[in-house]
Amino acid sequence: MVPVVQIYRGSVPDIVPFPDGCDLLQVLWCPRKHSGGRWVVPHVRWREADAVSEVRTAAPSPVEKWENYVPRPCVVHPEPVTEYPSWDLDDGLWDELEFRFLDLDERTGWDYQSHLSTAPGTKLVGYPGWSQDPKWPDCAECGNRMEHLLTVESTEADALSRPAWTPIEEAQAPHQGPGLILGDLGGVYLFECHTCPGRPFTQRYDCP
Repeated sequence: MVPVVQIYRGSVPDIVPFPDGCDLLQVLWCPRKHSGGRWVVPHVRWREADAVSEVRTAAPSPVEKWENYVPRPCVVHPEPVTEYPSWDLDDGLWDELEFRFLDLDERTGWDYQSHLSTAPGTKLVGYPGWSQDPKWPDCAECGNRMEHLLTVESTEADALSRPAWTPIEEAQAPHQGPGLILGDLGGVYLFECHTCPGRPFTQRYDCP
């Protein structure tokens, strides 16, 4: 297993619904090719930071791994943004708003899907950045639709969406992605059930 994301509750207050008694979210995955069309096999851990007795000084490096599935080590600085549904937008509402979207694009150059709806790249909660038709999973235990927990994508943004979603203070900084190639530059979406004990989770794989 290799680490993918580690987030403390204090870094995302009132954004990510942490379980009671937990203040640390860790997501790892196995960076090997798997059967059944699975690029990686994720694992989600909710923990109490003070209960971690021994902190590793370096991430584990499995002997067998697919280098394209190992993220580039980096420090993240979470920033809250407001999202609106893109592919998840109801068909009837899309038909009603389509001419307004086209008018906005013509007048301002802002495209609803690329600039104003779902943020690209790695993110917590919000809407998955579907490249294909949405496939929200249902919980295998209770049958309820699961909630989006995390998106990990091969790139943080493409050339079209980057101007809208890049922080102003980083606009002139060299762009570095996570160093991943998931499928055809796609992403992995993690979902969890907030109803069932233990927060069961599952994943979806998506690529253009």
